[in-house]
Amino acid sequence: SDSCRLFYPEDPIKIVRGQGQYLYDDEGAEYLDCINNVAHVGHCHPLVVRAAHGARTEGKTQIPTPTSRYLHDNIVDYAQRLSETLPEKLCVFYFLNSGSEANDLALRLAR
Repeated sequence: SDSCRLFYPEDPIKIVRGQGQYLYDDEGAEYLDCINNVAHVGHCHPLVVRAAHGARTEGKTQIPTPTSRYLHDNIVDYAQRLSETLPEKLCVFYFLNSGSEANDLALRLAR
């Protein structure tokens, strides 16, 4: 679908970590994060990390995967693990940014 593409198709960015208001790629370059939903507290805020870790260790929540807006190994690893649980004919995955994008793509594929 035209709505499913990398933001940087010629030279994609592979983000490997975030800290505060910055994202860092696999070559160490720093980017100011003006897109993701972290403007309130930043990436890896200690209070949020502790709360998420506590909830996760208590089995109360799933930690979301990184955004599919940028390349990241966790997305590929997740798809591989997920594919091992499904029949082969169901092993094509589309990782999208939102439920709206998922619905849009589902309708386009159905048509």
